[in-house]
Amino acid sequence: MPTPKFATAARAALADTRLRRNLRGATASLRERAGASPEPGDWEELREAGRAIRDDALLNLDAHLEELERAVTEAGGTVHWAADAAEARRIVLALVQATGAREVVKARSLVAREIGLNGALAAAGITARETALADLVVQLGGDEPSHLLSPAAHRDGAQIRELFLRGLLGAPPDLPDEPAALVGAARAHLREGFLAARVAITGANFLVAETGTAVLLESEGNARMCLTLPDTLITLAGIEKVVPAWADLEVLLQLLPRSAAGEAMTPYVSSWTGVTPGDGPRAFHLVLLDNGRTRALADEVGRAALRCVRCSACLNVCPVYERTGGHAYGPVYPGPIGAILTPQMRGVESAADASLPYASTLCGACADVCPVKIDIPEVLVHLRGRVVESRRRRPVPTPELLMMRGLAWTMGDARRYEAALRRGTRWARLLSRGGRIRRLPGLLGKWTEARDLPAPPAESFRAWWRRRP
Repeated sequence: MPTPKFATAARAALADTRLRRNLRGATASLRERAGASPEPGDWEELREAGRAIRDDALLNLDAHLEELERAVTEAGGTVHWAADAAEARRIVLALVQATGAREVVKARSLVAREIGLNGALAAAGITARETALADLVVQLGGDEPSHLLSPAAHRDGAQIRELFLRGLLGAPPDLPDEPAALVGAARAHLREGFLAARVAITGANFLVAETGTAVLLESEGNARMCLTLPDTLITLAGIEKVVPAWADLEVLLQLLPRSAAGEAMTPYVSSWTGVTPGDGPRAFHLVLLDNGRTRALADEVGRAALRCVRCSACLNVCPVYERTGGHAYGPVYPGPIGAILTPQMRGVESAADASLPYASTLCGACADVCPVKIDIPEVLVHLRGRVVESRRRRPVPTPELLMMRGLAWTMGDARRYEAALRRGTRWARLLSRGGRIRRLPGLLGKWTEARDLPAPPAESFRAWWRRRP
């Protein structure tokens, strides 16, 4: 079934009062946490430094990736290159099957969700056990994440309790919906999986080219268990995650925690480089994914989206996201960053992807909070232009394009324009009630679905001007 357009998918969310209440509470809490932490005195300088670091990494991405592969290999790891999601799935599936494991533990990885890894593993008879609490909730609920930082933001305590009672073996029937009790039940469920796991799959926030080091930030410690206990470690990352040197992390590790949760530092910052005899996994595999990223990199305006450090600050201030949640944006990247990243990685040919750049009021709040200064509204407008251009190339024009061409022809001649204005005014005044038009016919009805249109005056400005003495 094709993914629905944003407006269509958002209707169900807008009608779900419980979902909207949960989202409003979650985003308000995250904003309060960010606001409670005072900004460093050099915050704007840090943002500018972060922007420069990410831009330098992207503009010299080929050289940094070659350096990264060389460093990972020298440290005893293996680098795999995946051009698209299908190739990445094949690589990971082959690596897991080579170990003979029938179950893997997973730390949070957006790339794993992007390529549909869990479904591919399940089809091969391999169980993927999510270990981050929010991801576990999403997995048990059989739905999609709704937030980058808090994937289960659309669920409240009572809903999580019901999922745990159904999906966690050994969960007590009198389990309360208090956070401490729910966390305890999840910990007991996951402990056995950690101890028995032979293969772990993780994501990475950053990849340091000079040393071949992967860096992952988290708040629960589950990823660290994945990094240390299994024999085989597979890390999935997009090619844009590369940073040139360790010194760059000095800036980025100040920006990301502060923007994500108002913290001076994330509770757990793990870094690993290749393999170390007698300590940790005996085999390390790094899978680097393109999947449309080089296409985004080629766009001088749109490539700014690849600076993203996945802090989710833009989601927390977005009025559209707060009302619709993340599911309407598609299965991977929600919110304003998803509205500019997904259409670039996947193209704007499908109706769903073409609708994402319009899922915004262009209020600019997202650009104000972005720690690496992505001008999201600028990219949104740029992508809207790409959507329009893609429609011009269709062999059969869309009704909207035909209407706009007709308007252009009419307005291209003064006599045609004035004749159309006179006729249109008469019809519009017939449709008005109480000085307002509440429903226009045909395609024009899209405008009045969400707003009333003032009735036009009986006399146009041009006519009034001509009869002035």
